[in-house]
Amino acid sequence: MPGAVTGYHAHIYYDPASRAAAEALRARIAADFPAARLGRWHDVPIGPHPRAMYQVAFAPDLLAGLFALLLLHRDNLTVLLHAETGDDLADHTAHAAWLGEILPLRLEALSPAPPPGP
Repeated sequence: MPGAVTGYHAHIYYDPASRAAAEALRARIAADFPAARLGRWHDVPIGPHPRAMYQVAFAPDLLAGLFALLLLHRDNLTVLLHAETGDDLADHTAHAAWLGEILPLRLEALSPAPPPGP
């Protein structure tokens, strides 16, 4: 059902100069939060994301701990943290928080939730 938070995603952005920092952060997330699902490395922009990144998907009960880790250990990396509600457009905009630089997402790559049925 759109509107209910079913999980969260953190998108960790990097470039060639910051890849080592992204690798260190990824290793720390994996060690401290083994239940989080680490996505593939995307060394080129993909979907709405304007830079290279990897995604971390996690359940709502991990939000406080992972958010604190990202706040304290992101090492100047840009992070997009957003809810998963079934509305990709709202999740990446209205239901999102940025740590570091706010990047212009390619919103045309996202779909809003379908309207409720009769």
